[in-house]
Amino acid sequence: MAHSDSGVAAEGVPDSRPPTNKGLLVLAGILLAIPIVALCWVSTYARETPRLGGVPFFFWYQFLWVFITAGLTYAAHRIVLAARRPGAGTTGHAPSGDGEDVR
Repeated sequence: MAHSDSGVAAEGVPDSRPPTNKGLLVLAGILLAIPIVALCWVSTYARETPRLGGVPFFFWYQFLWVFITAGLTYAAHRIVLAARRPGAGTTGHAPSGDGEDVR
């Protein structure tokens, strides 16, 4: 079944996907890609100095990214929720065949 951006499937059946803001979904994807790129670019942190409490930079930098990644993942989650929020005048539920909203 082919879908279009109009919210109606090709056969005239209403599309049950929630309306989405594609720009916000792209932003969420970028937030999720930041830690991947940062940690795959090993040459930026493959050294021992500066040390933090005697721990080489290589280790504490990666450990710091655990917390940064958690924050970015949470932010991406909230952005995706906002991107899928139903617009004004909608309930967010798929309509039934008789015109009433299904709850």
